[in-house]
Amino acid sequence: MLVAVDCVIFGFDAGGLQVLLIRRGVAPMKGMWALPGGFVLPRESVDEGARRELLEETGVERVFMEQVGTFGDVERDPRGRVVSVAYAALVRLEDHAVRAATDAAHAAWFDVEDPPTLAFDHAAILAAAREHLAMKARRRPIGFDLLPLRFTLSQLQGVYECVHGREIDKRNFRKKVLALGVLEELEAWQEDVPHRAARLYRFDRPAYDRLAKSGVNFEV
Repeated sequence: MLVAVDCVIFGFDAGGLQVLLIRRGVAPMKGMWALPGGFVLPRESVDEGARRELLEETGVERVFMEQVGTFGDVERDPRGRVVSVAYAALVRLEDHAVRAATDAAHAAWFDVEDPPTLAFDHAAILAAAREHLAMKARRRPIGFDLLPLRFTLSQLQGVYECVHGREIDKRNFRKKVLALGVLEELEAWQEDVPHRAARLYRFDRPAYDRLAKSGVNFEV
């Protein structure tokens, strides 16, 4: 039996929640889009393997990844018995210039609502990672790793709507998120927008980290 790792890397932009995919440059399933990943080497941990494969295939490094689950269907890989440990991470798109390397022919961001057909069982892994992200959003604040350093409340609400896959009441969301005490209101507003400029906020990192560590029930 072989052990593999697959990495689900989420980002966020004006178009919504994005996922980083690579186009496979080698068989099996050459030419298909897939999650970054590969086999764990004999003398490395699965965590080390996930970080190495992500860097080798996409150029993305220094991201905090959490295990999502283990996928071991007998027929999941035509090369034989392969069990994969899946990881998920949140990143700012502007912080990571992706590039294909090793056995990846190309690397690019895709809308999670409309991804291409994925190789192996990666569609199931992506679905599991999205469920993991939605549960995480209920237990701790999210957004610090997805949004620019300064953002509007509408942008933050957009993150939560993408994560939960539904619209959220604006007044209720703002009341709840401000009550968390993790946002700092700035004396600054949006610039060069075709509508009324909205106030900008930023995260209070110490408060954010404390709440992320202690946990919170944040149902929206």
